[in-house]
Amino acid sequence: MTEKASRSITVQGLIALLFSPENTVLVLEILRGTSARPSYELTAPVITLGRAATNTVVLTDYHLSGEHAQILREGPGYVFRDLRSTNGSAVERGGARIAVDAPRRHELGLEPGDLLLLGDPRAPVQIRVQYAPAGDQPDGEHDEADLAERLIASRSIIDLPAVRDQIEHDPVSALRLYKALQPLSGRLDQAAVLDAVADALFDILGRATHVTVLLRSEADKDRFTLALQRERGGPSRPPEPGVDPVRASRAILRRVLTDRAAILTANAQEELPSSESILGGRIMSVIAVPLWRGEEITGLVQADNRRSAGMFDEGDLEAALLVGAQAALALDNAALVGRLKLAEERARGENVYLKKKEEKARFPDIIGDSPAMQQVFAQLDKVIDTRATVCIEGETGTGKELVASAIHYRSGRRDKMFVAQNCAALPENLLESELFGHKRGAFTSADSDKKGLFEIADGGTLFLDEMGEMPLSLQAKLLRVLQEGTIRPVGATAEKQVDVRIICATNRDLAAEVEKGRFRSDLYYRLMVFPIRLPPLRERREDIPLLARHFLARYAAEYRLELPGFSPEALDALAGYAWPGNIRELENEIQRLVIQAEPSHHVDLTDLSPRLRKIESTVAKVAPKKGTLKEMMDQVERWLISEALRDHGGNKTRTAATLGITREGLHKKLDKLGL
Repeated sequence: MTEKASRSITVQGLIALLFSPENTVLVLEILRGTSARPSYELTAPVITLGRAATNTVVLTDYHLSGEHAQILREGPGYVFRDLRSTNGSAVERGGARIAVDAPRRHELGLEPGDLLLLGDPRAPVQIRVQYAPAGDQPDGEHDEADLAERLIASRSIIDLPAVRDQIEHDPVSALRLYKALQPLSGRLDQAAVLDAVADALFDILGRATHVTVLLRSEADKDRFTLALQRERGGPSRPPEPGVDPVRASRAILRRVLTDRAAILTANAQEELPSSESILGGRIMSVIAVPLWRGEEITGLVQADNRRSAGMFDEGDLEAALLVGAQAALALDNAALVGRLKLAEERARGENVYLKKKEEKARFPDIIGDSPAMQQVFAQLDKVIDTRATVCIEGETGTGKELVASAIHYRSGRRDKMFVAQNCAALPENLLESELFGHKRGAFTSADSDKKGLFEIADGGTLFLDEMGEMPLSLQAKLLRVLQEGTIRPVGATAEKQVDVRIICATNRDLAAEVEKGRFRSDLYYRLMVFPIRLPPLRERREDIPLLARHFLARYAAEYRLELPGFSPEALDALAGYAWPGNIRELENEIQRLVIQAEPSHHVDLTDLSPRLRKIESTVAKVAPKKGTLKEMMDQVERWLISEALRDHGGNKTRTAATLGITREGLHKKLDKLGL
């Protein structure tokens, strides 16, 4: 769809825009989301939304981007633009959801009544869009003069104790008021508290037909916004079209703020002749009650009578004042709970972010600080969030399955299955059934349908260890899975679509296997999209002490032993051994040491296996006597040549070949060393 088409709106929306005033106010009502304000009235040409504190509308939900979206003024209307956010945006219009995210569409013209859906599609932030005329304020001085003439009664908030005592002496009124206010104590959400306030006023004010609540903005103390508007017997509803309830109630609001009192006025449609009738209705009488916190007026509760000439009386005013006091307390509690939830959600979001950041920064289950392992970590960071097939090469015991599981559990597939299968562990017919599944009756023992590992791992990762051992016939079927994304169980006639990431591992040289005809070349190139070589332990000796301490702590905790660690001689012997079995051999050695270790004693050289102690005795024999560097090197060289001659029965040709020098070179060294 073209950019021009992406800004198109309905005919009704176009007519509404064309006949709207030149100057409009954009009203954004936060229906779902964490924001300091329930609604915003905005006139700026560019409005930004997102988590960052610099935005016009700050929404701290963790799944939003720092600068998530913009709303731009264009002529009499507005255009919504997604700023290529991480989780995207959408607009709901007439029950239809319109995606607004690159590359398909990143802008859309807005219409009154649109619902903005920001962030996580499963639980998006929801914002209702309305346009309101931005006309001049009514003549406040004239309105307040008329209001003073129509004022019937007033009760200051400092009179609250006396009013409370008076009502307590009337058991019928006290019981009625208690029942009306009781629901307020159990509401901890602002919207629920506001509904309970309206219910309480309708209960105790029999003539009330409408209830409106205005709340002071936390960001701008001089600004009040509409928090609730309800009609008796009906739900909360948005402001009536073309009516600004805050502006229409301005005279009453000013009087309540000035006097810090609840007021009762009559014949409101006559008392404000220069402005709109309050909330667009023919109001017979009004009770307005302040909400307060200490010395600060935090809002206004207004009850209107629009259907009867019967007026509210002073008893109604006093009861409403008590409702206002309880309402203010309940709203403060709800705000506190809201801030706690916001802080909890923000902390949870930060924890998720930090956890992801930590996961991105390191692999807690893979031990190693050597340059060889740092190179492996760098490769893993590049391939984890891709769909590329990974082939892990390395000797037996180097931790290939551990690396494969790290790739899975740090990728977007972490919520699905990680399934591992050793291709050398099963004969060909059983391996095929294990991987692809089978239908009942496919072979003699197939008495029921069975899902294969590809189907079990659908959406996740399948790790195929010892890939070089897979029979050629199964290699062809695996190649089809990689090419087509489909499997066919043994005995089935139809194929199944699967979404599985393949990670394989081998201790063989697959390129050499291809040359010998034991491995398919087309499968080889499919698997070698991103090869990772794990170094043997002898190439990363710097990591041996780290690994040894890691396994010692693990098995000491498992066997409930207190072991302070290794002696320096034991660590030297561990680091000097070649470890042909790599990490697996080291782990088994440490487990054996822990089993036989004495509690609270260091693991010493004498505790190690004989093959490790042999290394130490050899080192002791080779150790030269102190002297100059040349003298000590000559002593070591003399011992090594003597041992080699002894091993080969004095045969100088074989000795020279073993030492990697020529026969002439050996003769020169023998003469030099006096051998």
